[in-house]
Amino acid sequence: MQDVGDGAKNNNLLGIDEQGPKVYELGYLLVPTISDENLPVVYGNLKELVLSFGGEIVSDEIPKMIPLAYFMQKVTSNVRNKFNKAYFGWTKFTMNSLKILELKKHLDLDANFIRFLILKTVKENTIAVKRFMRGESYKRPILKRSTENENIMPINKEEIDKEIDALVSI
Repeated sequence: MQDVGDGAKNNNLLGIDEQGPKVYELGYLLVPTISDENLPVVYGNLKELVLSFGGEIVSDEIPKMIPLAYFMQKVTSNVRNKFNKAYFGWTKFTMNSLKILELKKHLDLDANFIRFLILKTVKENTIAVKRFMRGESYKRPILKRSTENENIMPINKEEIDKEIDALVSI
């Protein structure tokens, strides 16, 4: 079990220092029991929470319902709930590194979150875009087309059967 008594040591373990704002990305799964009418409210509350800690939203995406690869559990009000689908969303923001732990504590207490992950990232767009590039080294294979002048020999089924029998009897 890790000793949590030394705050400075824990901040260093989490990659937190006192140098000022850094860029973070919050990826999260929301419970699927949120109605479609309330989803923008929960999404707006999350953005307001980030702003209340002095954060600045860089980019984000409204949560979308996705199937989960496996069941995830969330205990709320002493009841264990299992989910096989959830709303997935993300938000990229800048925030003072000392405020991240406070944001994490608030997210831990929110019953709408199944799981979340806060990562240090860069401000630029890091979404990989599929690119289809054909270099000059790529050339289509040339297909040889048959011409009428080629000598095509008819297939003799009896000869083929004899050759197969000879090979099988070996």
